[in-house]
Amino acid sequence: MANVIDGVEGPRVHQSIRLLIDKLVGLSDESKEFLYHLPDGRILDTKSWDGWDWTHGVGLYGIWKYYELTGDPRHLGLIEAWFASHFDKNINTMSVFLTLAYVYEKTGNQTYLPWLEAWAEWAFHDLPRTEYGGMQHITYVKENAQQLWDDTLMMTALPLAKIGKLLNRPQYVEEALRQMLILIQYLFDNQTGLFFHGWKFEPTAEGKTGHHFAEARWARGNSWLTIVIPEMLELIENDSSSPALGALRSHLINTLTAQCRALAQLQEPDSGLWRTLLDVPSSEGSYPEASATAGFAYGILKARRKHLLPNETGLAHLSRTYDEIALLAIKGILANISPDGELLQTSFGTGMGDTLQFYKDIPLTSMPYGQAMAIIALVEFSRKFY
Repeated sequence: MANVIDGVEGPRVHQSIRLLIDKLVGLSDESKEFLYHLPDGRILDTKSWDGWDWTHGVGLYGIWKYYELTGDPRHLGLIEAWFASHFDKNINTMSVFLTLAYVYEKTGNQTYLPWLEAWAEWAFHDLPRTEYGGMQHITYVKENAQQLWDDTLMMTALPLAKIGKLLNRPQYVEEALRQMLILIQYLFDNQTGLFFHGWKFEPTAEGKTGHHFAEARWARGNSWLTIVIPEMLELIENDSSSPALGALRSHLINTLTAQCRALAQLQEPDSGLWRTLLDVPSSEGSYPEASATAGFAYGILKARRKHLLPNETGLAHLSRTYDEIALLAIKGILANISPDGELLQTSFGTGMGDTLQFYKDIPLTSMPYGQAMAIIALVEFSRKFY
C-alpha cells in the first residue's frame, strides 16, 4: 500500500505516535494549577500520568491501540507497569478496565481477573441509576444526582461490554447497549444531529421532566459518541444471540451517520479542527479543540473501515467526502503536535456547564486523554499504510 497519502507520510505518523506516547507517560502537573482539591481533603491529579482517573483510562487505551497495531512489547510493558504500580490505590473510576480487559485477553494474567469481575459487578449492580435506569455520572467531585452525561458511554458502558464479551457474561453487554439507547434518547438533538453534553431529570411545575443544562453541543462529549458507536458495533458484530441486535445495529449506524453529517458542516476548513462548542463560531469565543478533533477523526476513519459510513457526506452542498474530512482532521492533529510530543489545543477536564461561557472559559493544557485520542486517530489512519 502507499507510504504517502495526500502529503501525509507513514513514517511521520508513526514518529508522531511515539512522541505522543513518550509525552503521555511523562505528563506531570508541575505548576499544581490543575489539581482538584476535594471536600474531604484529598487532592486529585487528573493531568499527571501517576494517577488513576478516567483521564488515565483513555490514556492507557491509546497506548493499547498502538500496541495492537505494532505488537511492540515495550508498549504492552508500559501498560502493565502502570497497573502494577496502581492496584493498591484508592480508585473511583472504571475507564481503565477497558484496557485491562484487552491486556487480560492477551496475557491471561490471572492477577487481573478479580479486578475485572469486581468492577463489572459494581457497574452492573451498584452504580447509581437515574430515572429509567440510566447510569448516573458520578465523579470524584460531585454525585451529579439524576444526571446523564455523554462521557459515560466511553468511561463505563464500553468497558462493561468488553468485560462481558471477554468473560461470557451477556448480561453485561446487554446493559451496556441499554445505556447507549438511554443516552441517545435523552442527549441526541434531532434538530442538529449532534449531542447535548448532559441531561438532568428534574420535574417542574410546568410539566417538564428535565433539562439539558446549557444546551451545549460540546465537542469532546460528542466525540465520545463518535468513538464508542463503532467500537461497540465491532464488539457485537459477530454476535447472533439476539434477533434484536440487527435492529439495534441499524439504529446505532443511523445515529452515527446523522452525527457525522452534522460534523461535516462544522469542521474548520483551514485548520481541520472542530470548535469546543461545535455550533458556536470562533468569533463568539468557541476555540478550536484538538482532542475532540482526534476523537472525530478516529470514529469516522473506523466507521469507514468497518463499512458503517458511505464515502459521501449525504449533503449536496458539501463537496468533501468523509475520507477527505478525516484526512483534513489528521493533518490538523499532526500540525498541533509539538516537537516534544504534546497535543496542543487540548481543553482541560470539563464538568457540566450551566452556561455556554463555561465551556469557552475552559483552559488549554496537555492531558492524558488528549495524547491518547491523538494516538488512536493516528493509529487508525496508519492502517491505510499497511
